[in-house]
Amino acid sequence: MLFEPRSGRLAAWGNALLAGLVSPDEAVLSIVGEDAVHRVAGLPGEAEPVGLTLALGRLRTLGASGLRVALPAPGHPLGLSGPPEFNARALEAEEAVVCVGAALGLVPEVTEAGPAGDVHVSVVWHCLPVREAPPADVPSLGEAERELAEALREATVVLTRLDVAGSGPVAEAALSAYRARAEAGPSGDALAPGYPARAVRVLSLAQRVDLLVSLAYEHGHGGAVSSSEMAARAEALRPVERVARRALVAAYNAAVEERERGR
Repeated sequence: MLFEPRSGRLAAWGNALLAGLVSPDEAVLSIVGEDAVHRVAGLPGEAEPVGLTLALGRLRTLGASGLRVALPAPGHPLGLSGPPEFNARALEAEEAVVCVGAALGLVPEVTEAGPAGDVHVSVVWHCLPVREAPPADVPSLGEAERELAEALREATVVLTRLDVAGSGPVAEAALSAYRARAEAGPSGDALAPGYPARAVRVLSLAQRVDLLVSLAYEHGHGGAVSSSEMAARAEALRPVERVARRALVAAYNAAVEERERGR
């Protein structure tokens, strides 16, 4: 499966709901996806965790006009603006959602229970104060698309050098799935209603680059048999991974950015 962060689903369908383009039920079903349940804890005015429908409505009354995604990594606070407590929680989760128009952010805590093949996934979104400031290191869609074109070439070169296809049938099956998805092109339902076509294209390309990086990390053992060679592989992939994350954030945030430019 291509990378789709829960924060991306929440932001995309939350934005569509806030813009009046989908119903609350449609938004919540799309956000939850294959998970069992999502709840929001720490929401102002609520002593206990509440469901997504109530939470999204409450965020609107608190002034939220849109939702942005943050996908931070160590040394790269992508999409964050502080304060330190929120940044630390988001970094631990590797993702977060930041409200536009309300100084609040949401960080997911994911719990899994049950045997293999029948795993029950529940998500609690912790609502925390955020600093109202421009998010860190988020590119425009145009910048992201240009960066991705180069990153895709770099990732392909790295995969070839690592001989990922020679790493076994699992890697080859993953590569075949990747090629089929690439040939099919971007899906029109990759994002919620209200997103520009360019955002759909950038999201699809970013997911492809992210998948290639994952393949190299998980199956690219080819010639990387020493610790120094494995470190060199990680070093080669790190800037490609960074570009993919920047592009994912740009795509998920595009609806908010476009709406703000139109004001």
